[in-house]
Amino acid sequence: MTKYALVGDVGGTNARLALCDLSTGDISQAKTYSGLDYPSLEAVIQHYLKEHNISVQSGCVAIACPINGDWVEMTNHTWAFSTAEMKKNLGFEHLEIINDFTGVSMAIPALKKEHLIQFGGGEPVAGKPVVVYGAGTGLGVSHLVHVDKRWISLPGEGGHSDFAANSEEEGIILEQLRKELGHVSNERILSGPGLLNLYRAIVKADGREPENYQPKDITEKAVDDTCTDCRRALSLFCVILGRFGGNLALNMSTFGGVYIAGGIVPRFLEFFKASGFRGGFEDKGRFKEFVKDIPVYLIVHDNPGLLGAGAHLRQTLGHVL
Repeated sequence: MTKYALVGDVGGTNARLALCDLSTGDISQAKTYSGLDYPSLEAVIQHYLKEHNISVQSGCVAIACPINGDWVEMTNHTWAFSTAEMKKNLGFEHLEIINDFTGVSMAIPALKKEHLIQFGGGEPVAGKPVVVYGAGTGLGVSHLVHVDKRWISLPGEGGHSDFAANSEEEGIILEQLRKELGHVSNERILSGPGLLNLYRAIVKADGREPENYQPKDITEKAVDDTCTDCRRALSLFCVILGRFGGNLALNMSTFGGVYIAGGIVPRFLEFFKASGFRGGFEDKGRFKEFVKDIPVYLIVHDNPGLLGAGAHLRQTLGHVL
């Protein structure tokens, strides 16, 4: 009988759970739950296992927050828990809680060509560092390196690094957001709430009052060109996403490729293709030549976090990926 493990991908909005075949890494029985409907992550897991009438002994959950020991406290959600206590309550022999972008990064070796759309650059260089980042409820970042037959993910909180304006327009946006927020991180712009911040800053800097839009309203109105302010906001979002990706590429010379994950960009894919994203990525002054051949890929796999959580668990349990 196939031995399965539980895998999860938990963000600020939803919790996705599935089963991973430990022999192959295949993911099945994926289901998404609203984080607002359950008092804890443990309650969601218990519900999933009961609903699917299955017993497992091990699990790996990728979660959107820093992982610095046993106590886990989400950044954009109220859930907090002890990993050891959850492991005991679930009756698991093995439970891994990893950063959500550790999960996404660990999926990269398992992704196929049909799971990727390339935006500029050449071919990835085998054995060189990789970086993945992506906008959703927040802005996640993780690097990935290959050492002695093992993939090692290097998660961080790069999304909370300072936003650096690199044009007059971006300077005006930064000044407006600083008045409201104080510290302006990249996540304050490159996320769902960040897109809303961009729109509001553009309108307020012009001395007008913004409409009461949600992020999806801004993308829709930008794509169908019914709101100039929304189109400006989304265009800037794409350029700044490129600048940030170029910075990540410089940090660790990621000639293995730069990967974009997260649920936002696929919602306006055609707009993104025609945007200034790649120009922003390569706009590195004296180091433009350094980054120009680095490929950038958009991940279009349905559940890279689940795939990567499974890969992380399998490698921890002794499998070679």
